[in-house]
Parts: sequence; structure tokens; C-alpha cells
Amino acid sequence: MRWHAKSQWGKSPSNRRKHVNKIKNIAIIAHVDHGKTTLVDAMLRQTGVFRENQQVADRIMDSNDLEREKGITIFSKNASVLYKNYRINLVDTPGHADFGGEVQRILKMVDSVLLLVDASEGPMPQTKYVLKKSLELGLHPLVVVNKIDRPNARPNEVS
Repeated sequence: MRWHAKSQWGKSPSNRRKHVNKIKNIAIIAHVDHGKTTLVDAMLRQTGVFRENQQVADRIMDSNDLEREKGITIFSKNASVLYKNYRINLVDTPGHADFGGEVQRILKMVDSVLLLVDASEGPMPQTKYVLKKSLELGLHPLVVVNKIDRPNARPNEVS
């Protein structure tokens, strides 16, 4: 008699590989106040992570008291969403220069990066540095220009 371990992906190795290919780890990189945490909040809400009637505070990923007080991400955190049969593991990374080492460590664990740029300010030096590191690691960025509704927005210049 033969015993088979059951998993959520099925018995066959090829079936497991097929499902592993449907997992994407994506780091979100941006400067402080360019909208990383707000973007993650919106993605969690839109992908049905929360019930419609569930009360959820803003800045869901900012769990540390200091992060909530200052409104910045200090510690990288991850969240997982399902989208079109893909499991997307989002990593919200710190945007301040003091936490660059944390961001670089995360870059070694992801498949891609989402580069979030403020339409008014454009990419800041720290963001350019992190982008350079991600390109050196062979990561392909998806560029998102945020805050295009601002009066001083210049999305064509910053993208």
C-alpha cells in the first residue's frame, strides 16, 4: 500500500509546480508619503480580504505604535491577496533612507517591484537608489504614478 501526502495543490509534482508559478512576491518601493500604505490598504479592500461590513482602520499595515504616530512604515510587512488565480504577496517596505538596509534585504526575496512615484515630487534620491539596487538584482519594476489629481502634478515628467 502506498501513502500520498495531500496538499492544497494536489498530489502530482507538476501540479504543485504549476501552482507555485502562480505565486508572485512583489515589494512596493517609494519615498515617504508617496502612498505605499494607502495603495496596500486599497488593494486589500478591493480584493475582498475584508467583509463588506467589517470596520477596518486606515493604514492597516502600520501595526507599530510609532508607525501609526508618525505615519511612516518602519518595519517591512507583507500581505497576501488573490487576483485572477494568482496569490500576490505584497511587501510594504520602509520609504525613509534610514531603513535602506531593510529594503535591500527584502529585494533579495521578491520576484518584482512596484515603484510608486508621486506625480508632483517625482522619484526621490532614496527611491532612485533602491530602484538601482532592484535593477541590479534583475527585478523588473512596474511603475505606478500616484497623486495625479494634485494641482502641481506632472505625471509625464516623473514617469
